Amino acid sequence: MSDPNQEFQPPFAETPAPAGETMSTPATLTGIFFEPGRVFEALRTRPRFLIAGLILVVLTALVVGALYMRIDMGEFIRSQMDKSPQAAQLTSEQKEQRVKIGKIVGAIAFPLSIPIWIAAGAALYLLGVMAFGGSIGYKQSLAVWVYSSLPPAILGTVVAILVLFLKAKDTIDPEHILVTNPGAFMGPESSPVLVAALSQFDLLRFYGLFLAAVGLRKIAKLSSGSAWGIVIGFYVIRAVFAVSRAAIFGG
Repeated sequence: MSDPNQEFQPPFAETPAPAGETMSTPATLTGIFFEPGRVFEALRTRPRFLIAGLILVVLTALVVGALYMRIDMGEFIRSQMDKSPQAAQLTSEQKEQRVKIGKIVGAIAFPLSIPIWIAAGAALYLLGVMAFGGSIGYKQSLAVWVYSSLPPAILGTVVAILVLFLKAKDTIDPEHILVTNPGAFMGPESSPVLVAALSQFDLLRFYGLFLAAVGLRKIAKLSSGSAWGIVIGFYVIRAVFAVSRAAIFGG
């Protein structure tokens, strides 16, 4: 006879699945540099992105603040406006008004655009995984996008700050302060299309692609080929857009 005090077990009861590895936020933020595979395994069980996303916003604000400290953004905006055929139709007062608005918008818009960039990027990864037959939630996709962007952003911020404060003010190009791609070393007389094309071969961007491929493979349980297919596919689309924009608008 069975023990009457034994806890009743219903037939066909499911065995609880073992919980996946979890990591604290500090461990995740540091581990993404040294153990990205382990970090993404933990993020698959508990996808987090808020703290890392806030860090991306702060890093962007730091670079923008340093840029405004080192160069005359008003003069840069004026020089960009003078390249447009429409500039000849504006009065001096209208130009100055647009310069003031441009300085304010530039200081605010870049940091505030990061959440939009994160949300859109995560949506692209979600669609990419679905196209390759994988399975991933939107929060997990957010975690892949944010944590694959974080190390390149931190390193890029260091490089940008060094360039801004070590180079002479009159030699700083706000559009090419990252010297991690060949396009940054092209002169002002170089073809915009060539500069745009060379700028796509960026070491930090390749680092981010590697992390994104690892993240999609671990979180979405994709093969290496499928994960790389997604990140390279979006990389190529972005590169074609940048080169096409340079060909049409000249920069």
